[in-house]
Amino acid sequence: MKRKDFIKTSLFSLLGFLFYRNESYPKSEISLNNFKPNPSEWKKDEINVAWLGHSTLLINFYGVTILTDPVMYERVGLYFLGLTWGPSRFTFPALNIDELPKPDIVLLSHAHMDHMDYKSLLDITNKFPHQIDCITAFNTKDVIEDLKWKTLKELDWNEETILHNIKIKAYEVQHFGWRYPWERDRSKGFFENGRSYNAYLISFKDKKILFGGDTAMTDKLNLIKEKVDVAIMPIGAYRPWRKNHCNPEEALIMATEHLKAEYFIPIHTKTFKQGTEPIEEPLNWLQESVKNYPINLALNDIGQTFTIREF
Repeated sequence: MKRKDFIKTSLFSLLGFLFYRNESYPKSEISLNNFKPNPSEWKKDEINVAWLGHSTLLINFYGVTILTDPVMYERVGLYFLGLTWGPSRFTFPALNIDELPKPDIVLLSHAHMDHMDYKSLLDITNKFPHQIDCITAFNTKDVIEDLKWKTLKELDWNEETILHNIKIKAYEVQHFGWRYPWERDRSKGFFENGRSYNAYLISFKDKKILFGGDTAMTDKLNLIKEKVDVAIMPIGAYRPWRKNHCNPEEALIMATEHLKAEYFIPIHTKTFKQGTEPIEEPLNWLQESVKNYPINLALNDIGQTFTIREF
């Protein structure tokens, strides 16, 4: 694709993300969740995973608190003049920033505005200044390097690091990375200086969690040659964005055939208007299809918490 055509296509994609509406998403009030996590009850000898909404999870990994892709406010999009300009959410986050415990680690999959929300990260780091280690994808830390992190580190594909005795390794997925249409992006061949996009394998001793970030159907996760206990996979925004987002069936295939996971946790659905599929379709599809796969559905709604106590 020529550069001019790439910029034109990318610009329309960005505008579509910020302002897209259709009849599948009737305008309504933001709804409350039926479930609410209680991190104060979590113990240091267990794993807890709470889905806060979209791709935001609060994870207790044997006493280490990990927060993924935090998006904590009504809207995601361009942050300008103290306001966020973009689509509004359907459901409130299961915890607000005031209710969040201090994360030891913030894990960011890529620089898209619905995953790297500047306002959320600004307020979290202001609440816990210089107390949080942050891991993000290659060539993305410039977006948030002015915030009050303890440490800020990029991980390239197949690179790993250890924080708080937790091993975190980055893997390639099938997605794209630009935050603005004029930026260089690895999905368009700019491997040396383009924005990247990660999944992460989080490990402690023999327990492993895969945070899938954002991905279409791909065999890239076959590179993970270890059995995964929990696969956290995106399941929404596949229509019409099939080249960048997997559907529930494809997510299950990756979780079972590629990752050999025992438990499945869905993300990237029931929160924002990002595709033409009805808002309840991805979770309904998942709950029906999971019966055909050798995997257990650990969570099926925002606010629920999944716990592994054996070690």
